[in-house]
Amino acid sequence: MQTENKPPRILQNRRSRLLAMSSAAAILVVGLGAFALTPQVRQLQVADSNPVQLAQNTPRSATRGMPNGAPFSFADLVERVSPAVVTITSETMSTGSGSDEDSDGVPDNIPAPFRDLFNQFNKAQPQTPHKEISAGSGFIISKDGLIVTNNHVIDASKKITVKLPDKRSFTATLIGTDPATDIALIKVNSDKPLPIVEFGDDRALRVGDWVVAVGNPFGLSNSVTAGIVSSIGRDIGSGPYNDFIQIDAPINRGNSGGPTFDLRGQMVGMNSMIFSPSGGSVGIGFAIPASTIHDVVAQLQAHGRVSRGWLGVEIQSVSPEIASSLGLKEPKGAIVANVVPGSPASKAGIEQGDVVTAIDGKEVEDSRDLTRRVATVVAGSNASFTVMRQGSPKTIKVQIGAKPEEKVAANIPATPSAMQATGTAMGLGLAAVTADARKTYNLAETINGVVITKVDPSSDAADKGLQPGDVVMKIGAKEVKTPQDVQAGVAEAQKGGRKSVLLLVASQGASRFVALDIDQT
Repeated sequence: MQTENKPPRILQNRRSRLLAMSSAAAILVVGLGAFALTPQVRQLQVADSNPVQLAQNTPRSATRGMPNGAPFSFADLVERVSPAVVTITSETMSTGSGSDEDSDGVPDNIPAPFRDLFNQFNKAQPQTPHKEISAGSGFIISKDGLIVTNNHVIDASKKITVKLPDKRSFTATLIGTDPATDIALIKVNSDKPLPIVEFGDDRALRVGDWVVAVGNPFGLSNSVTAGIVSSIGRDIGSGPYNDFIQIDAPINRGNSGGPTFDLRGQMVGMNSMIFSPSGGSVGIGFAIPASTIHDVVAQLQAHGRVSRGWLGVEIQSVSPEIASSLGLKEPKGAIVANVVPGSPASKAGIEQGDVVTAIDGKEVEDSRDLTRRVATVVAGSNASFTVMRQGSPKTIKVQIGAKPEEKVAANIPATPSAMQATGTAMGLGLAAVTADARKTYNLAETINGVVITKVDPSSDAADKGLQPGDVVMKIGAKEVKTPQDVQAGVAEAQKGGRKSVLLLVASQGASRFVALDIDQT
């Protein structure tokens, strides 16, 4: 079946935004929900081949009740889970205008190739309030009417309507949302128990496992597609709290908020994003793991919002280069680039340069793993952190705090003019941080070290993103004040047989660790 593709969510509702774009291929990562309901006629085309049938190596749950050798079918599974998958209609009010739109109603940040596509489906509206209706999917998790969907499906809704496969329709109330994970919880009231989906264990999924997606693509309610798990723990840059399940089951606009099932008929994820050049399915979809949904929904049901634990550190993953410069056996864990004064980490004694390797005895894989796990700790609870400090393990008990409101980052200053270097190392021109350097590079009084005045474009330093105006504060565990201190640190690392050296660098108000190759120094 082929249908005229609707544009991505960022090209439909004026309250939507562009998530990602490749300048060369114009590939978009877009949300699936808030599919605009329009009366347009769609052309249907019969598929030119029969579906593949699998007769062997099929899990028992998929062949129960069928004779040996019977064709593989998802029919029993779909029949069991479909009654709990619903269509969600959202009504919002819009004026049809905004500060990011030009006179023809097209947002300024939409490139020329997409402007016609935008106009085709989103004619400029009168500058008066009008109702917009969009639709997505959801699934019932309790017999008394709790329903999970994506936050972007019901965001800013004035009215939320839920339609069941048995044609019953309800007006839903919003229980709570968590924009950070794009999860929302709503509720309907029914005079009799409702069918529900069962939570599964997404952590048991393996790449190659079969999955089934059910939802409302393009307004076609209770459509079913099947595919396999393509990847697990996928980071698509949508925030620190989600590691997505990548699936190739075809999902399209309107599938957002719909469940992904394993072959046991258990919900293992919620379809939320696609990666596509057109807004239609190309076999790359992303589902929020069931374990994340379970934890977030529990807080939404209890409090109407999500409260996350806070450690109070700036961290980065331990790369192979950083591991080598620190003498670590494996590139695992998260290195502390900065400790917020007065934070739980500061009070407990965690220091800049510590490498967090475990929480409560469980290994930390990388910075995202640490962020997610700290976020799940209830504020006020204690957690035990294992850190490597100058090559030795240390255990620190921290009382986790409540995550404060996000602060708006300061504007990035203009690129400063260069100063005269008084020393060089690793492709860097270096000078001491003097009063003139502070004025030239707009450096805070609290930042001390050696300022980078020039970067060789062919050096490893350039590849790692170092720029004039960045300040080298430490080399290894030693503070530096002059270019000669940096040179001495490089010489010491070479003498110790190391291939790289670890720098603590202040850049645009934030600090980070950078491991630089010294083989050619």
